[in-house]
Amino acid sequence: MLQQPTPAPAPTPGPSPGKPIIIETIHQPPVTREITMGDVVLGSVGFVGLVMIVAAIAGLLVGLVVVLRKRAQDRAAGPTDPGHARLRS
Repeated sequence: MLQQPTPAPAPTPGPSPGKPIIIETIHQPPVTREITMGDVVLGSVGFVGLVMIVAAIAGLLVGLVVVLRKRAQDRAAGPTDPGHARLRS
């Protein structure tokens, strides 16, 4: 009878004895500083300040439009009282 050849031993997963272990490292980004509560408060105060400035500008623009529209309507309308005298022109 013919004998089957014995299979070769499987390689071991660990390093072979006598060989050094080489590890390649990747350049890590620099460590960022931590965000503190002061940073959060400062950021939120800045955001609220920006919203307040935008709201004030929008309010001034709307008020200007209302005043100019009212003045235009008053100029177009005639006097309501025959004895009415316009003090400003």
